[in-house]
Amino acid sequence: MKTYSTKPSDLKLKWQVVDADGQVLGRLASRVAQILKGKTNPMYAPHLNTGDGVIVVNATKIVVTGKKTEDKRYYRHSGYPGGLKSIALGDQQRKNPSRVIEHAVKGMLPKTPLGRAMLRRLKVYAGAEHPHQAQTKSSPLSQGEG
Repeated sequence: MKTYSTKPSDLKLKWQVVDADGQVLGRLASRVAQILKGKTNPMYAPHLNTGDGVIVVNATKIVVTGKKTEDKRYYRHSGYPGGLKSIALGDQQRKNPSRVIEHAVKGMLPKTPLGRAMLRRLKVYAGAEHPHQAQTKSSPLSQGEG
C-alpha cells in the first residue's frame, strides 16, 4: 500500500462566510488563518494551497479587549527620512475596518509566496452585504452544486 500525497488536481476550492459581529479580533483572525491555510481540511498538505476561500462580513462590529483601541498602533513608512506614519486601531476601524482584519490575518500566515496566495483568497467587507452571489444562502450554488 502506498502513502497518499495530495495533488493540486485533487483540490476543490470552496468559500466560507464568516460573520465578525461580536467576535474578538485575534480569535477571529486565527480561525480565518486556519481555514485559509487548509488546516481544517482533511487533505491538508503544507506545500500546497489546500485552504478554502473566506468572506468576512460585518468587519465594523469586531471587538477588541482592554485599551487596544487607543494603545495599539499600525505603522507604515514612506521610505523618506521622517516618513514614519502611525494610526491607532480605533481610528483605523473607523477609517477602513476591513484593513484591521486583513492585517491581523496576514500576520498569521506564512511569509512566502504560498502565504500571499492564501491571502488573496480572503475577502473582507465592512457591512453584512457582499457581492459574491454564489456564497449567499438564497443561491442554489450554496448547496454544493457547481
